[in-house]
Amino acid sequence: MRKIESELIQAFRLGRSFKSQNTTLENTDHGQVVRLHGNKIAQLDGTNLYLSSAGWETATTKSRLNAILSCLVPGAVIYQKDFVWYLDINNYVVRFQDVEGQPIHV
Repeated sequence: MRKIESELIQAFRLGRSFKSQNTTLENTDHGQVVRLHGNKIAQLDGTNLYLSSAGWETATTKSRLNAILSCLVPGAVIYQKDFVWYLDINNYVVRFQDVEGQPIHV
C-alpha cells in the first residue's frame, strides 16, 4: 500500500478530512467522500459503501479503491482480468460496475 493510501485510511478511521496530491477525503452531510483528481470514487454513508471508478479504470483508481476496501471490507479486492474489472468479496466475484445505487454493506 502506498504512503498516501495509508494516510488516507488513517484519516478515514479517525473521521478526519484529508488532502494529499490528487486525493481528498471530505466529511459531508452524506458521510465520508473520497475524491481522486476531483472525481468521487468512494462514499461511506453509515454502513453503506459506494465505489466508482468515475469512468477512469486506472491503476491508481484501483489502488485507492483497494486501500479503502482493505480498511472497511476485509477479504475484498478489485482486480482486472482481460481489461475488465472484478470485485471479489470473500470469493464471491462480480463484474465491477460504477453504480452508486448498489452499496457494499460494511
